[in-house]
Amino acid sequence: MPYSKTKILIVISIQVTVALVHAFRLGQVFSGKAYILYYSYFSDFILPFAWYFLLTINDAAIPVLRPWYAKAGTVFILCTTAEVCQRFGIEVLGVIFDPVDIIMYGMGALLAAFVDVKLFSPYVNAWATKYPV
Repeated sequence: MPYSKTKILIVISIQVTVALVHAFRLGQVFSGKAYILYYSYFSDFILPFAWYFLLTINDAAIPVLRPWYAKAGTVFILCTTAEVCQRFGIEVLGVIFDPVDIIMYGMGALLAAFVDVKLFSPYVNAWATKYPV
């Protein structure tokens, strides 16, 4: 079986954590500029991070998604496309175009790739997907 239960549990844990941070509005603990920065850019950073790991579940079934840069690039392109749509008045994942959001998308996707390649792959035995021959 190409899907590791441990890997799926890790990915689900990441998704649930991100959802809970948003649901319980943890940004309320901040004030002043930190509050504004959190509510302006936190989601732009953490959502691509979470979406990257959703793609890791499918890398056994979709060979093009196996390299980290394919997953990071896919997430970045989709997020950036949504931001460009906002520039033209199409409300996708937000309302207001902000070019800094695009930087945050890239940072979130790259951090996810780093965690995938440098932390999970070498230290979590079940993370490495066994690809069928």
